[in-house]
Amino acid sequence: MHTHSHGAEGGHAHSHTHTHDPEHVKSVLNRISRAIGHLESIKRMVEDGRDCSEVLIQLSAVKAAINNTGKVILQDHIAHCLVDAVETGDMETIEELNKAIDRFIK
Repeated sequence: MHTHSHGAEGGHAHSHTHTHDPEHVKSVLNRISRAIGHLESIKRMVEDGRDCSEVLIQLSAVKAAINNTGKVILQDHIAHCLVDAVETGDMETIEELNKAIDRFIK
């Protein structure tokens, strides 16, 4: 078990404790590491003066990878954190999820 602190507007922080499957955590970290590596290669493309269209195509691929990583995190959050919040009547956690989804989807 570990605690997540979710920052909210106004400086208020809310924490809840739950368990994440280590394989899920490893999968998310691998996805993030691949996106970071991809961004580093795009940075080198820009430094090397590569064609703007190629750079934009690669940026699009990173955006898609980040969005997919967000979906994986969101699915896990709904399956675990949200279920716990509904069962315990934790409306604050539910509201924080709504805010996070709103920001993620923009």
